[in-house]
Amino acid sequence: MPLPTPRKPSNRNIHPIFFRRYVLLLLVLPLSMALEAQHLSAEIKDQVDRLIYAAPKTYAEIDQVLRPVRQDTAALEQFMALAKKRNYLAGLCYALNQKGRFYRGISEYSKAISLFQEAKELAEIAGNTEFIIYSLNMMSVVFRRTEAIKSALDYSQEALELAESIENPSVGIKRSKNVSLNSIGNIYQILEQYDLAIEKYRQAMLLERELDNKLGLAINHQNIGECLEAQGQLKEALENYNQSLAYNEAIDSDKGKIICYVGIAHVYVHMGRTEEALLLLRSSLKKAKPLADQKIIVAILINMGWTYIHLQEYQKAEQQLTKALYQAEQYNFASEVAEANKFLAELWIKQDDYEKAMGFFKEHKNYEEQIKKNLNMRYVNDMIQRYETEKRTNQIQRLAQENESVRQKLRKNRTMLLISGIGLLLLAGILYILYRQYQLSNEKKLLTLEQTMLRSQMNPHFLFNSLNSIKLYIINNEQKNAVHYLNKFSKLVRKILEASSQREIPLAEELETVELYMNIENIRFSNEINFKTIIHDDLDVHNIKIPSLILQPFLENALWHGLSSKEGAKNILLEVHRGESGFINISITDNGVGRDAAERIKEGKVLKRKSVGIDITKERLANFSKDYLNSFQVDIIDLYDPTNSPKGTKIVLHIPIE
Repeated sequence: MPLPTPRKPSNRNIHPIFFRRYVLLLLVLPLSMALEAQHLSAEIKDQVDRLIYAAPKTYAEIDQVLRPVRQDTAALEQFMALAKKRNYLAGLCYALNQKGRFYRGISEYSKAISLFQEAKELAEIAGNTEFIIYSLNMMSVVFRRTEAIKSALDYSQEALELAESIENPSVGIKRSKNVSLNSIGNIYQILEQYDLAIEKYRQAMLLERELDNKLGLAINHQNIGECLEAQGQLKEALENYNQSLAYNEAIDSDKGKIICYVGIAHVYVHMGRTEEALLLLRSSLKKAKPLADQKIIVAILINMGWTYIHLQEYQKAEQQLTKALYQAEQYNFASEVAEANKFLAELWIKQDDYEKAMGFFKEHKNYEEQIKKNLNMRYVNDMIQRYETEKRTNQIQRLAQENESVRQKLRKNRTMLLISGIGLLLLAGILYILYRQYQLSNEKKLLTLEQTMLRSQMNPHFLFNSLNSIKLYIINNEQKNAVHYLNKFSKLVRKILEASSQREIPLAEELETVELYMNIENIRFSNEINFKTIIHDDLDVHNIKIPSLILQPFLENALWHGLSSKEGAKNILLEVHRGESGFINISITDNGVGRDAAERIKEGKVLKRKSVGIDITKERLANFSKDYLNSFQVDIIDLYDPTNSPKGTKIVLHIPIE
């Protein structure tokens, strides 16, 4: 039985650096000593001061000066401090993106995504389209590495659409367009749509040749090689790997060369040149360790284990695969964990230890299921429908064969069997119709709830009041505030519309949505609301899934019933922490007037604001509970001070995660 093929570290994780072929006239002194200094020397600081004074707005102009120190986070921090004093937003965007790339390179993805997001928001405030596109592409890379495929595709497509909408684009924006095309190709490749992926890579290569960007050409040749190898075209794949290696050697990219070596070694194993492959992998591992890119290191270890299995050196194969599994689990690389378990299962089958093999195989299947949940849902649904269709076809064929056998054995009872068969079919049809009616009723109820929730979160009062608040900034000639809040408002509307089409979303996206909502609502409270979010217990909010749009109704209730009538400080605290086994708890605490006082105030008003969002949310959560081992729960707690006077309200949502 042929062994399955391991993944290789991919050039999908490397992205072109934007560069122009001219130098700012104001910047005349070299910065070659910056890498050794680990901080900004007096001479370099003088050059940075000149950069900030000139305030160029393109990536290439800033990179011309800061390129030598962009991997030095301490130097970037110093630059950012100086840029903040002068409100140099383009420089801040550059520095935040470079810090994000640094953390992405060492697999600290949460830090990286926060930095890229901050850079994007600053670019939006500055109206700098080039840095908006750049930050979107960087976020797409992180989401793709963490296998959040839908988010990765959304950000890449948004970046591509923005780049294509610009007439007479600059060189930097053209390269951003290439990055977007490459990223979309990467996602198609992950989904095993190899022909579509190759088409995107070749589109990018045409533009890279026009720009004479050797790094971009290296990346796309490597990716095309991976697709061709997956399709069994080994000779063509090897040609592309060697072409990529030539480009990487020309630009002296250590990471690019390592990825090429591993790709070549991979093809060598398929060709039976196993010893040559092993030499390349050993050399690549030594060169990869100083780069500290754990994803590449883990992939090399898995490939070495796979190669040792081919050489029947099972002890060495076990050592490499076990080491790869440990590191993949440490950094939460789900695909690599699944792959290492798969090859360990193959290894123990080779040694006739089926009990151990079964243990690793079960782990492989568990992680494989987890990964499938993060893939593009439309693609997954298509596969499920295809599987169900084939399953029904097989069942029909099997039933036909059984019926034929019964007819041959019981010819004398043909009439009775025919009547019985018709009766069973009618019963099955009736049961199926009843079942479908039950399903349709539930789906209609859920759809009605979702539509009602969307209307409650985008009601005309909120939309008109928000736009009137932004209009006031425009009337008062506060252009920056107007642009800032208009961007946030448009992003909030977009996020609500996107989330309304999804059954579940990552907690991180829900928190981002409510943060935007609070920013908009706070305008109407003259920025008196102190809203704070705290994540406890080192929770990774990107990997926790919750029903979409469930937090905003509780925040709206706290604002309009708890705080709108309160004098003095107005605080709302949102906390996320681990609850009992199988639960995540989300609490929303306000220091408002309390429920009793709020009800009395409401009764005294001529126009009463009816709050239906919480009731709808509770009903939605009750529907979601059907798909979980545990039920969603909502607790509303009245808070009192030592004198038994109301001091606010606390709402706790118990969210099951299994």
